[in-house]
Amino acid sequence: MEKKTVNPRAIKVIGHRNPDTDSICAAITYSNLKNILNPDRPCKPCRAGLLNRETEFVLDYFKVPLPQLYTDVSPHIRDVDIRPAAGVDGETSLRRAWMTMRDQELDTLCIVDGEQNLVGVITVKDVATANMNGIDPYTLKNARTSYQNIVDILDGTVLVGDITGKTVEGRIVIGAGSAEQIERAISPGDVAVVSNRVESQLAALEMGAGCIIVCASDKLSNTMKMLAEERGCIVISTPNGTYVAGQMLSQAAPIRHYMTSGKLLTFTLHTPVEEATRVMASVRFRYFPVLDDDGKYIGVVSRRNMLNLHKKQLILVDHNEKSQAAEGIDEAEVLEIIDHHRLGTLETDGPVYFRNVPVGCTCTIVYQMYRENDVEISSTMAGLMLSAILSDTLMFRSPTCTPTDERAARKLAELAGVDLEKYADEMFAHGGDVSGKTAAEVFNGDYKIFTSGEVRFGVGQGSYMTEKNRKAAQALVGPYLPQALEKQGLDYIFYMFTDVRNSSTELLMAGAGAEELIARTFSTTVEDGVATLPGVVSRKKQMIPALIKVLKQEQE
Repeated sequence: MEKKTVNPRAIKVIGHRNPDTDSICAAITYSNLKNILNPDRPCKPCRAGLLNRETEFVLDYFKVPLPQLYTDVSPHIRDVDIRPAAGVDGETSLRRAWMTMRDQELDTLCIVDGEQNLVGVITVKDVATANMNGIDPYTLKNARTSYQNIVDILDGTVLVGDITGKTVEGRIVIGAGSAEQIERAISPGDVAVVSNRVESQLAALEMGAGCIIVCASDKLSNTMKMLAEERGCIVISTPNGTYVAGQMLSQAAPIRHYMTSGKLLTFTLHTPVEEATRVMASVRFRYFPVLDDDGKYIGVVSRRNMLNLHKKQLILVDHNEKSQAAEGIDEAEVLEIIDHHRLGTLETDGPVYFRNVPVGCTCTIVYQMYRENDVEISSTMAGLMLSAILSDTLMFRSPTCTPTDERAARKLAELAGVDLEKYADEMFAHGGDVSGKTAAEVFNGDYKIFTSGEVRFGVGQGSYMTEKNRKAAQALVGPYLPQALEKQGLDYIFYMFTDVRNSSTELLMAGAGAEELIARTFSTTVEDGVATLPGVVSRKKQMIPALIKVLKQEQE
């Protein structure tokens, strides 16, 4: 199933961790409604965990793309203003690099190859150091400097020779003295910087100079041109004087020779801001390269960019408890909550639109909002909302189901063009199939964590139409419960294996005192770690309230 790319600035509509069908379908259908009502504030459906098989079936059936995964909604580098500073070629001269830094008010340049792969960085300090160390006459040779760089920084003109692909192969020699002095100073292959005097030019040519730079002139005698061509000597003219040209030549060296490469400090779009800030505080660099999802360079960030942080804006559906929300919820901005559960522990920085209705499914509330706003419901959106209601109400068998849920579901079935009973049987059959799944995958299919006073406990639920699927799921999850309990640091874990057709649940549990707690809560006996609970099919209305009531009595 194809994944959708989410606009980083879009409002993310997201359900709880370990999402069920209602959580996913509510995110998709509510995003759709919000986008119709206000296209200028785009919303995108997201998910906080992996899908169970029931939800996968629903999305495949109605051909709906998978929402993007967001297990952590704390701010990341993608949430700051990344400066789109263009990458530069490694052959760029030091002078051009400095001019770019000056013009862009940037003290760091990122060097990239032709495919935007980051190969190094150079800072204004590196440029300054290179310039101060530029007295070495072999600098341009050692840096394999192109003649094109020399022409570029000197505003030069090639009078003789072809410089394409050619690099400096000798020393830099300033021929400011007499012809005799020039002859003594120059060796074959050297770059001779001379005046516009013909004697100086001839002397450099006679000694085998590889390149002659003629200063303060743009002319060359025909005789000199002919002799230079015969000897394969490149001749470049520049309007600059000998002194200035000599000073500038070292700045022709390519920045790749001075760049820092290997073990570069880079961030990706997914790097947490907290981590990036910690790295920035530990080094003296001001700007840091940012790479996209394909590892390509896209820009830089600095400490100043961190001040312009854009918190992720969220709309929460099907939950309002912090323990069930995606990681980093405290660092995000919650705009709305659409839910049908008890009020939990989530706090917000400011007022939010909070719609909490005692119905069996969040999508029932979303359906009401479509009707209230007179928005037409497409067959696809109807199918998703129908699936969520059937799932959450166990096809109207759950005590959480209200007449409102059933009326909504039957109307949505008409709009979706499906036979309600046949579709429900098919959906539950796919959801209950655990073949090929690991214990952890089945366990996390529909699992939530709750808090009562000092006690934290988890309750999972699987709903099955056939005994075969239910027993197979119990065999997988049962041995896994103690491991999950220890990993999550909870007091108890309970897992409901619900028989939809017979409206009963076999409850498995883990944690010291879990069996005694269940025995007191439901006035039942627990045999071999399993409690049979006839008529108990709802986690929200039958399991959680009963457990919390007994836990509160124990804590008083």
